[in-house]
Amino acid sequence: MKAVIDFSNFILPFMYLITFGFYFHDFMKGGKKFVNSKRLFLFLTLLFHFFYLLLRTIEFDHPPITNVFEIFTVLAFSVSFSYFILELVTDIRGTGPFIIVFSIVFQVISSLYIQDLLQVKEVLRNHLLGIHVFSALLGYSAITISAVYGFLYLILYKDIKLNKFGLLFDRLPSLEVLERLSFSSAIIGFVLLTFAIIIGIIWLPKAFPNFSYADPKLIGTSMVWILYGIGITNKVLGKLHGKKVILLSIIGFVLAILSTIITNFIARSFHSFY
Repeated sequence: MKAVIDFSNFILPFMYLITFGFYFHDFMKGGKKFVNSKRLFLFLTLLFHFFYLLLRTIEFDHPPITNVFEIFTVLAFSVSFSYFILELVTDIRGTGPFIIVFSIVFQVISSLYIQDLLQVKEVLRNHLLGIHVFSALLGYSAITISAVYGFLYLILYKDIKLNKFGLLFDRLPSLEVLERLSFSSAIIGFVLLTFAIIIGIIWLPKAFPNFSYADPKLIGTSMVWILYGIGITNKVLGKLHGKKVILLSIIGFVLAILSTIITNFIARSFHSFY
């Protein structure tokens, strides 16, 4: 099984690069040549990546969350998986290159530096912890995608105001559609973060003797969750629309990044167990 894992680790960056190539070619040329095959190849890449993560979990007897490079491969999967779900729901297929490029970066770094760890803390072998972390990473991936659509919205909005009607204007969806994509991604991220938080509230106090609800990681995640909860509620009630929705999404993404940096590199947290 070890040989299969090593081969999968080697081949995954190339699969993401090929997938990106399909989406990028379709975006640049605007034809119908890869309109269906690009989604199929993304699905096959995600399926291959899923079995790679499953094999690592079985072979090393712990979810792939024991170091930053294992988390990077999970992030690569999470970003493309979140996009894949969004594409299935909306059937809008023209924005893939702007999302899949993140998976390429994460997976290349992971494939270059990932290690096979057999000796890890016992808490890291718990599969419920794995579900908690996977849900959180999927949630943050969806939030990242929401922000990407937000930035594309602002770029296209600026081009339209300046009467620039180039490639982005021709290929990108309308402002209304970009807003919907950003909002849909935010909802997916909010739901997944909610699931991760629920697991954490129920299970983490039993797993960590030094658990505290004043933990910086919990506070940061809660702030992001509350901000998106307020934004989604106001959008549904019709109090937010257009550029305000986009700005809220970007602010939430920046807050999530700052929270991650502070809780991982500055403040001490019981989450820092690898």
